[in-house]
Amino acid sequence: MNQLVHEPVLAKEVLQVLGPKEGDTYLDTTAGYGGHAKQVISRIGKDGLAILVDRDQNAIQSLSKSFSDNPIVQILHEDFYASSKELQKKGQKFDMILADLGVSSPHLNSARRGFSFMKEGPLDMRMDQRQPLTAADIANSYSQPQLTEILRKYGEVRNAPKMAKVIAINRPYKTTTDLANVIARATPGHSKIHPATKVFQAFRIAVNQELSLLEAALPVWVDLLADGGRLAVISFHSLEDRRVKQFFTDRAGGLYDSELKILTKKPITGSKTEIVHNPRSRSAKLRAAVKIKT
Repeated sequence: MNQLVHEPVLAKEVLQVLGPKEGDTYLDTTAGYGGHAKQVISRIGKDGLAILVDRDQNAIQSLSKSFSDNPIVQILHEDFYASSKELQKKGQKFDMILADLGVSSPHLNSARRGFSFMKEGPLDMRMDQRQPLTAADIANSYSQPQLTEILRKYGEVRNAPKMAKVIAINRPYKTTTDLANVIARATPGHSKIHPATKVFQAFRIAVNQELSLLEAALPVWVDLLADGGRLAVISFHSLEDRRVKQFFTDRAGGLYDSELKILTKKPITGSKTEIVHNPRSRSAKLRAAVKIKT
């Protein structure tokens, strides 16, 4: 498989929980390179509607090319919260909503995007290349207390104050390997997991406001669901999964005013076969819920 191809995770499981049918409406809030979308769209037919959202310019170009001749597809270049708010204002309703969170394979495999400490490239990490803030801005200009907060909150980095100090006193940074090497030198005798892993996660989440956008978007997605509509969310780390789990629990409490019924008592994870063929699925967790008919 070409290293730039993005293989959708839990594709079969997503189809099972969403249950697409002829004429359904579908919102893919993080459509990426269209892996899940292609399978759903093939099932909803010419009477359906599919709105595909992504904030990454490369993904938008790929989606536009893939679905250029499909009249039921609309493509929005926006983050999932802003686009969802726009659709909410228009009164749009959907039978299916999918949010595949996290970083796609093309992000990780492209050194120039700066997401991976394994490849030397600019310290960037922006999912939306139009925004000004980069990981280099955070590494080079944020105060030590600000760095500590980011590392603790978004990376759950052990001894975050010490790591923040190490980052601050070794400025400036231009590339991913500049930062990764400083972290490695400050963490002798580390485990199999590279010590830069959680730091890079923390920086990426901060750059892209991933958790705050997720928290803001979840209630909007529920509002966008038609009665009986289904919401599926794929997360890739515990910080995301915790928020999705808690939100579903809060909205599906079994009381008279409950809005959701949870479809996945435990998160669905990748099969051994899928993990072998698509290592990205190793950390994927799928949770789904259906909107209770009023």
